[in-house]
Amino acid sequence: MSSLADFRRETRAWLEANCPPEMREPIADESDRCWGGRNWTFKSEAQRLWLERMAERGWTAPTWPRAYGGGGLSVAEAGVLAAEMRGLGCRSPLDSFGIWMLGPALLKYGTEEQKLEHLPKIVRGEIRWCQGYSEPNAGSDLASLATRAEDAGDHFVVTGQKIWTSYANYADWIFCLVRTDAGAKKHTGISFLLFDMQSPGVSTRPIVLISGKSPFCETFFDGVKVPKGNLVGEPNRGWDVAKYLLTHERNMISGIGDRGAAPALGVMAAERIGLDAEGRLDDGVLRSRIGQFEVDEAAFRLAIRRFGEQARAGIQVNPAYSSALKYYGSELNKRRNELLMSIGGAGALEWESDRSDEGARARDWLRSKANSIEGGTSEVQLNIISKRILGLPGA
Repeated sequence: MSSLADFRRETRAWLEANCPPEMREPIADESDRCWGGRNWTFKSEAQRLWLERMAERGWTAPTWPRAYGGGGLSVAEAGVLAAEMRGLGCRSPLDSFGIWMLGPALLKYGTEEQKLEHLPKIVRGEIRWCQGYSEPNAGSDLASLATRAEDAGDHFVVTGQKIWTSYANYADWIFCLVRTDAGAKKHTGISFLLFDMQSPGVSTRPIVLISGKSPFCETFFDGVKVPKGNLVGEPNRGWDVAKYLLTHERNMISGIGDRGAAPALGVMAAERIGLDAEGRLDDGVLRSRIGQFEVDEAAFRLAIRRFGEQARAGIQVNPAYSSALKYYGSELNKRRNELLMSIGGAGALEWESDRSDEGARARDWLRSKANSIEGGTSEVQLNIISKRILGLPGA
């Protein structure tokens, strides 16, 4: 324990000395988040320095091996780092699908050459990744995907379309599911490929959501040549890689259920609506809804903490638990946004004005409706939970 205590003191001291004051302020808008990549423009010198300093220590991916640019920390040490960053209000130095999803899959299934090629660049924020999974006719039934990769000797030729590809128009590389054996059963015959989005034949088209904004794109592949060295895992066994990656994606999405440093809803409602003579929120129905939400939010935060503690203790957790976290986090975030709209009243419906920050609250509320679809619908998550955790019989 003393060594972990020493690590905590050293970590806190380093963060205090190296995290710029601007990087300890709450995130105000999307531009405050650093995604990195070839074409990334830093919002400020502080944002650049914070990424550079954290990446140099490998602390953008603290538990990854040092050989691949990571921090080489134990799970317990990474927990201390996260806690000290929260305590100081430090922003994440890098938001990255490479860190959250692809990296763990490469660590498990990638070749040594693939790890050395891609992981250090992910850690340093040099390459921004997107995910090529869903297709127009392959959403919840992802294994029915039709994008194909034909064997052309020393390379594959990829043809097809993906949809809901988050930030594809900004990404440098894509990790992509393709069909390499058209005659096999749908869960077999799928392979997992990596390729550069600047390759000839790749194009994207943004999709605008009901919120008026969107990170999503349609992505098209027209005879894209992909070296065979970019195949992750075994040919026609990409579904194994895809399932493993999805557990990490669902854990990532579940994080939206935790408001982090944002003000409590009860405080925001009191400022907007006021208090009654007994010092309670002067709207009984809304007060009850907020109370129930904050109880559920606290329970969810404890569930996430327990999950982390079990991981640190080396306790095996059912892989389907990620579906439980994803389901509850998604539904919780939708409820939060609905309550924010109720707190804001008619003013929360403003769509375009400086006063409403260009309708940020209404747009966030509408955007949250997709939480129960992306990363696997809530219905799919409930099916997984019932089958793999509760052991219920199928229909």
